[in-house]
Amino acid sequence: MTSDTASGSAPAGLRRVACAALVGTAIEFYDFFIYGTAAALVFGRVFFPGLGATGALLAAFSVYAAAFLARPLGAVLFGHFGDRLGRKTTLVVSLLLMGVSTAAVGLLPGYGRWGVWAPVLLTLLRLCQGIGLGGEWGGAALLLAEYAPPGRRGRYGGYLQLGPCAGFFLATAAFLALAEWLPERAFLAWGWRLPFLASVLLVGVGLFVRLRIAETPVFRAQHDRARVPVLEVLREHGRAVLLGGGALVVGYGLFYLTTTYALAYATGELGLARTLVLALLLAGTVVKAASVWWSANAGDRWGRRRVLLAATLLGSLWSVALFPLLETGRTVLVALALVTAMGLLGAMLGPTAAYLPELFPTRVRYTGAALTYNLGGVVGGATAPLVATRLTAAYGTAQPVGWYLAGLGALSLLCLLALPETRGRVLTGRPAAIPAPAGPGAVQRS
Repeated sequence: MTSDTASGSAPAGLRRVACAALVGTAIEFYDFFIYGTAAALVFGRVFFPGLGATGALLAAFSVYAAAFLARPLGAVLFGHFGDRLGRKTTLVVSLLLMGVSTAAVGLLPGYGRWGVWAPVLLTLLRLCQGIGLGGEWGGAALLLAEYAPPGRRGRYGGYLQLGPCAGFFLATAAFLALAEWLPERAFLAWGWRLPFLASVLLVGVGLFVRLRIAETPVFRAQHDRARVPVLEVLREHGRAVLLGGGALVVGYGLFYLTTTYALAYATGELGLARTLVLALLLAGTVVKAASVWWSANAGDRWGRRRVLLAATLLGSLWSVALFPLLETGRTVLVALALVTAMGLLGAMLGPTAAYLPELFPTRVRYTGAALTYNLGGVVGGATAPLVATRLTAAYGTAQPVGWYLAGLGALSLLCLLALPETRGRVLTGRPAAIPAPAGPGAVQRS
């Protein structure tokens, strides 16, 4: 690295990498999130008519969950080539796969025209989305982690974690605008398709940005490549994968229950205006972005694990209050429930882009970080909306959902306690054994 990089300033090359990570990840998560919003608002009626309100919502959320099941596969696939051939190329391919799959959903006829083939193809395209996103986050995190100086790795990882915030903001804003401007019939007929088709333009922007960056210096210096990265990760770093994935479970659960499920529940069961809930989620996204930036920088100062422990504890406690506040139907309390949840979520996410890459050595870092990140999504993201829907149907209230989410928080806290601190690690060589936490300010090689 150059001297200005080492001293903590931001040379043009590092700024370009940060921009590429943020823009590309924002586009990929925009593509991923618009499905969740559409599933909550319209997909039950378009692709699963005749199942009843709860049955259609469960069917839409089941297809939604399919992408999370595919994300570990994407992590293994893209991680293999990312660890053997380089980070940059795999990120370009993952962006293309996501963009094509998303645009195809916008062109897919509904059940009324294609019958059972419509939901079948929707599921297939959703699986492709999951594979694409499974390879995205890990590679983008490595771009920043392997370029940034150790003392500011959390800060630059914060740029990556702003990408999902931007993607969710764009997705929510698009549906809010359509809900505001289009009558219900037009929105159901064709309006919901526009955010999916817009993916074509956004992916073009992302490709332009990503094709201008170079391979990371850490990867270029690593000549000893793993033959089958996933086997090496599972054999030598399996405990880090399981504990890291478990640490992320409550963050995934809190996000998708606060957004996708809460949106469906508030507009469907509680009768709140669709535009109101979408607007509150937009406000929450702004708070989440600010929280991401704060916690990412705090991880550089106080340690990734310490910040994650505090944020996870607060998020778990808030989970119990989330749905009782939501069920009051009072705008102020609904806003408090959603915005606070999003802010706490941001605090959980901020240090993650630096923390996960620091757990693995260079030769398998892409596979290890990507697999860990996406395994957490299988439990916290795929199943949470389904469990929440069934709990609400069984008890007639969403309050048990909060206790379920608090249980996920307890699991994440236990996993974090078993993981080491990684702040200050130099990303070469091999990581310290788990669980051997570093002393304050210690520099470790990984």
